[in-house]
Amino acid sequence: MNLPYKIEITPLSKEDGGGYLAALPLLNGCQSDGHTPDEAINNLEEAQKAWITSALKHGDSIPVPQ
Repeated sequence: MNLPYKIEITPLSKEDGGGYLAALPLLNGCQSDGHTPDEAINNLEEAQKAWITSALKHGDSIPVPQ
């Protein structure tokens, strides 16, 4: 779970509720948000665990960061 995946941080518009979106592009659809970049990254850790757990449960491949 502690592999060095690239994290992308994107500011969210006021229309989208503001704050920041953190995503792991290599793990398709694995993302979370927060009021600050740090909060978004912290929330992303739980999303990553859920993503990997689901992939293992369903026998899906898990990309390894390069």
